[in-house]
Amino acid sequence: MATKRQARTAVQTRAKNTNAAKTPTAAPATGATVFEQRLARHHDELRWLYMELYGNSDMFAELVGQLRNYFDARPRTLKALDAQREGRAWYRDRAMLGMQMYIDNFAGTINGVEQQLPYLERCHVNYLHLMPFLDTPADKSRSDGGYAVKDFRRVKPELGTMDDLAHLAEACHKRGISLCMDFVMNHTSDEHEWARRARAGEGEYMSRYFFERNQGIIDQYTRDVPQVFPTTAPGHFTYLPELGQSVMTQFYPYQWDLNYRNPRVFNEMMYNFLYLANQGMDIIRIDAVPYIWKQLGTTCRNLPQVHTIVRMMRMISEIVCPGIVLLGEVVMAPVEVVPYFGTVDKPECHMLYNVTTMATTWHTVATHDARLLRQQLNAVCSLPHSYTFLNYLRCHDDIGWGLDYPALEAWGMAEVPHKQFLNDYFQGFVPGSTSRGELYNADPTTGDARFCATTASMCGIEAAGFEGNEAAMSTAIAKDLMLHAYMLSQSGLPIIYSGDEIGLVNDYSYQEDPEKAEDSRYIHRGRFPWELVSNIDDAGTVQARIFTGLDQLERIRREDPVFDASAEVYAKDYSDDAILWIVRRAGDTTLHAVYNFSDDEKLLWMPQEGRYHNLVTEQDSTFQTFTLPAWGFAWLEAR
Repeated sequence: MATKRQARTAVQTRAKNTNAAKTPTAAPATGATVFEQRLARHHDELRWLYMELYGNSDMFAELVGQLRNYFDARPRTLKALDAQREGRAWYRDRAMLGMQMYIDNFAGTINGVEQQLPYLERCHVNYLHLMPFLDTPADKSRSDGGYAVKDFRRVKPELGTMDDLAHLAEACHKRGISLCMDFVMNHTSDEHEWARRARAGEGEYMSRYFFERNQGIIDQYTRDVPQVFPTTAPGHFTYLPELGQSVMTQFYPYQWDLNYRNPRVFNEMMYNFLYLANQGMDIIRIDAVPYIWKQLGTTCRNLPQVHTIVRMMRMISEIVCPGIVLLGEVVMAPVEVVPYFGTVDKPECHMLYNVTTMATTWHTVATHDARLLRQQLNAVCSLPHSYTFLNYLRCHDDIGWGLDYPALEAWGMAEVPHKQFLNDYFQGFVPGSTSRGELYNADPTTGDARFCATTASMCGIEAAGFEGNEAAMSTAIAKDLMLHAYMLSQSGLPIIYSGDEIGLVNDYSYQEDPEKAEDSRYIHRGRFPWELVSNIDDAGTVQARIFTGLDQLERIRREDPVFDASAEVYAKDYSDDAILWIVRRAGDTTLHAVYNFSDDEKLLWMPQEGRYHNLVTEQDSTFQTFTLPAWGFAWLEAR
């Protein structure tokens, strides 16, 4: 079994063994020589890795020929954008602010999103992540929220067309907005053309998946490979009676795992990747990266061949469309995902998710204990500054409590009862909790479960609104803004989930839809309430208080160099466990970003008496002690 450390070593060893030169900043080039120069820069390493993996020179020659075709087909405006971005880490600018959304929930269609770009500009969004929009089965219960792709070159008809997508991308680029999309590499829907032809017994297409008759081999996979959804989709194979054999389906029975041992699969998926890039996508989110290579006798996770594939993707993009960014979906602790960045000489993903910190943030909310969060933030901050993480409070998915339990157990928090406490707390079952939400994938045998709710509902805005309690609402809004301020003070790219900017609460109507009722994640995937947007201009409303507060915080982050990605950042120890104290240093400027994760007002001590500038109130004063209200925060720059 290959460990994460072995995977990283494999990448580094590969870098030493290849004859390819380092990847320099692109040299000035014009006309027909641009492609040749980029290809020459990467050809030797790309060929080395491809032949190491597949040993098929004809397929490699086909790949190179298609790279030229996709380069030639790339629109002139996108080539111009490539020229501006090539060699620049444009996605690391402190002015970057992301938003994640479902097209249908937000605006109905792709054209509807385009019509709402002025609103997104008002939200300061310049990175727009459109949740899966490619064609999936008509039966929504078999679409997995869009991750069971039926056709990689067709948009869901109810959302629009590929031309609509390209037009939206062009409109976004004119406004300085980048588009992100999900590229589902690990599997296809069982209604994809390849799967339909494989089900019909065509050998060429069966070889693009994993078919197996030998029950012993199936049992070995079951023994060695962890299950993704042991409760809702147990097992690793689905039996097909018409063929008398089983096909690998690690996620759901209607999602067939692709066989990347077959070079035809790699080539065709890269052509799909480039086709989508040529529609104007700026960030390609590679879904389920660690799973894409399967090898009997291993856990089929994080194998060295995965890094080979991602490295080749990086080079292919730098040859054809160097303006785009690869975002890897790797659900592990930040220090464990490091191999997916590659090395300085042989980079892989440009950005990765800060998944564990998100879960630990909510643990801190429930326990009023910031010790684990301090520890994890320092682990992230100790990594090279060139590593870029996406930071977020909530996303489209559930929250899994994948915390550092050895550390928690040392502080008296055992794993099983602590998970139960967290789920009870955020459902509102614990005295003092104002959170509301529901469990997902609850396992009655093990007691394990994940949690679903919107940020606002977890902060108590839903409960306070239902009760008509203004004092509770003020506390809930303070908690919401404090958490967003904390997210914005981290280095990396901050992402807001659509609706959080106006305090969107849980939507329980999904329970009345037979196609959604069994999936509680739809509780935080509700329709965007456009009827409430007008409230952002009505001072005193919940929407205005949150929107205005975020607007101010985002402006401060954009304008102050202390938030640069190159700043020195760490979480300092403080005697009160409920206090998270982040220090940022850039040049001669030091920022103390202090957060109170408790229901009580706190008296705090600065390192020394001095003059400080409050970035939020814009006031200067000399002091050594200061107070923070319950769930309050302060951004203080030393003068």
